[in-house]
This record gives sequence, structure tokens and C-alpha cells, in this order.
Amino acid sequence: MIRGRRSDLPFERDQSTRFLPWIVALMVFLGVLMFAAALVVSNAVNAWDNTLTGRMTVQIPQHAASDESTQSLAAILEKTPGVAAVRIVPDAEARALLIPWLGEGVVTAGLPVPDLIDLEITPGARIDPILLRARLAETVPDVTVDDHRAWLSALITLARTAEMLAFAILALIASAAVIAVIFTTRSGLAVHSAIIELLHQMGAPDTYIASQFQLQALMLALRGGVAGGISAAIVLLSFGWIGRGIDAAFLPDLSLSPLGWLVLLLVPAGAVAIAMLTARMTVLRALARMP
Repeated sequence: MIRGRRSDLPFERDQSTRFLPWIVALMVFLGVLMFAAALVVSNAVNAWDNTLTGRMTVQIPQHAASDESTQSLAAILEKTPGVAAVRIVPDAEARALLIPWLGEGVVTAGLPVPDLIDLEITPGARIDPILLRARLAETVPDVTVDDHRAWLSALITLARTAEMLAFAILALIASAAVIAVIFTTRSGLAVHSAIIELLHQMGAPDTYIASQFQLQALMLALRGGVAGGISAAIVLLSFGWIGRGIDAAFLPDLSLSPLGWLVLLLVPAGAVAIAMLTARMTVLRALARMP
């Protein structure tokens, strides 16, 4: 009950609501974690999409690589329709790409690394990697062409599926919270039925009684929402701190941006709003059926 606002219902004696803050806390804890997981997956997919979609890589094996052969292929690629930009990747940069996969010690110990040519594809253009490889192989045998879209599309589909699953679980958590509030509110109506009937006889409208249950649900949900939100924040900060020392290719960044943390506040705020609206609607529907 909000201080300064008088209640005609003795909610402090109602034992039926003692578990609601714990239920809301658990729902908010799980909801924040699911929402954070969806944000991390979404950020990772966007990063992969922006980095690799619309690009191709030409690899020249070390036994066939030379400055002359690399420059020759770059000249051919610059004249290829659909290629917007051609960049020869420096050897140091190419080796740096392998460090997350193989480790710095292996890469710097004389590991043979092919020459790489990075291609930026014109938006909307379609280049057949098989035909392009056949054309380049006429100049440099054993050259290979990697089309990132071939495997990235499957990876993005998997990530989007995981993202949708996280939101589906979040919806189930919200549904469970609604059910918990409905049962708790109905229990409160049964416990305080005599006082509610007396208030009716004194002329109290249904909206007045519903507002008291709504305020009670607000306070209980706030307690649970704050507890669940803080617990989830501690877990997420722990994961972010642990993830800072992990340098693995394509591993999503486990930390959240300031905007991401603000978005996560929607979960406890939504839990409080759901509790208030559910309690109010439950009471109004129950009172409408009373004689």
C-alpha cells in the first residue's frame, strides 16, 4: 500500500499474497536473462551480416602466391562486373584473422598463410563463385573463391531461430506471471469477501475496490521486480566480465551497451504493469458477476 493512501482492505493480514513477490522476482529474473540473450544474439547477427554479407574472398595458396600473381588477379577482379571494390589483404592482417582460431603461437611460428583478396560486391549483384574461380584459375592455378553468403545464411537462420525462441520463452514467462496474479487476486477476493460486500452496501463502486487491489499488486510486483532485476543484472555483469577475457572468432559479445541495459528495464516495468492491469481486470470481472 502506498504511504498516504488509505486502504479499506487489510492486505497486511492476507497470507495469500506472500508468495507473489517471489513469483514476480523469478519471472523478472528469467525474463531479463531471456531478453538479454535475444539482444546478444541480435547484435551478433547484425555484426556478422554487416561484416560479411556482400563480400567474397579470393585465396591464393602460398606455393602459387607472389606479388605478381596477386596483382594480376586483383586487376582481373577490378574489371569483373558486380565487384565494387578490391583490396589485397596484408599478410599481417591475414595472420591476425587466424589468431582467434589457432592461437598466436601457432600463427607466428611460420604457419603457411595464403594471400587474400577481399572483394566488396555491388548491392543486388550476383556473382557465381564457381565461374569466378574458373576464370581466375586460368591465371593462377589452385586459387579458391569463398562466398560468405553460402554458410553465413545458415548461421544467421540458426541465430534468428534462437532469437525467436528467446522471445517465445519470454512470452511464456509473461503468461505465467499473468496466471499467478489472477490466482493471487482471486484468493484475495475470497479472503476479503465480507469486507468487499460491506463496501458495496456502503455504496463503494467496483472501480474503487479494484483500485485497491491494483495498488496492492503494484507494491508486491515492485518488490519482486526490483529483486529479480538486480539478481539478473548481477548474473549478466558476471557473464560480461568473464567474456572479456575470451577472444574467439564469431563468439558474440556477452556485454551489453548502455542502450541495451535501458531496454532491459522494460522487463521489470512490464511485469509491474502486467500485475496491475491483471489484478484490476480480475477484480472488475469478479465484482461484475456478484449480485
